Amino acid sequence: MKSFSQKRFFITGAASGIGRQLARSFAERGARLFLTDIDETGLKRLTHEPAFSGRDVFLARLDVSSLARWKTVFRQALRKLDGIDVILNVAGYLAPGYVHEFDPREVNRHFDINIKGVVYGTRLAAEHMVGAGSGHIINIASMAGLAPVPGIALYSASKFAVRSFSLAAAMELETRGVHVTVICPDPVQTPMLDRQAAFPEAALTFSAPRYLTVEQIEGAVHRALTRPVYEIILPGYRGLLAKFASFAPALAPPLGRLFTRIGLRNQSRYRSETK
Repeated sequence: MKSFSQKRFFITGAASGIGRQLARSFAERGARLFLTDIDETGLKRLTHEPAFSGRDVFLARLDVSSLARWKTVFRQALRKLDGIDVILNVAGYLAPGYVHEFDPREVNRHFDINIKGVVYGTRLAAEHMVGAGSGHIINIASMAGLAPVPGIALYSASKFAVRSFSLAAAMELETRGVHVTVICPDPVQTPMLDRQAAFPEAALTFSAPRYLTVEQIEGAVHRALTRPVYEIILPGYRGLLAKFASFAPALAPPLGRLFTRIGLRNQSRYRSETK
């Protein structure tokens, strides 16, 4: 087990899912943590777990779509931790919906949380880390950021933006001692996946032969911190399929129809198993 003793971590979306698992993992490895989420009650519940007993952990409610709130909370984190070595931008949002049907208000929700939240966090962390001469920024995107996904077009578009922004930031910052990694996973067994189960629009989300676990994302983050890379795609073979679909979009519809049928069957099974 690699130790992160006294390393200083700032994590968004820490109250559930991937963020929760990462917070638990790094607490067990001796890191100092500043955990944020819009769900303040969920954050407080998290710190009652044994992994956090006796650990150096600070909490703050953060709406990642608010730059003003970002600035306030980030300043608090710098004071509490006396600096930040790693930021994990995990917070995300997904609401399925076809293009001709989705609520127009969902445009702002997806882009405010998924892209603005990542951009604001990266911007503030980069300024601090460039000044310190070191640091690592890890942004969670999605396989939906590699290929367009009908039925969750807004989410897919926002994750394309996260991936592109993160890769550009990685190229800019590596000469200044700061690493940036974007992680693009297939669907992960989290509350976000559960919320999609009732929507046929999200059938393609369920087309994977198996769903990733939060522990697998944890492993990817650990690998990135041990050996920094620009991008990690999980699983790799699905990433190749996604890149092919993006490279040759005219060939994607037949594959899309096939995977939609598979996804609808898997989605029905998932609903039955998670009742």
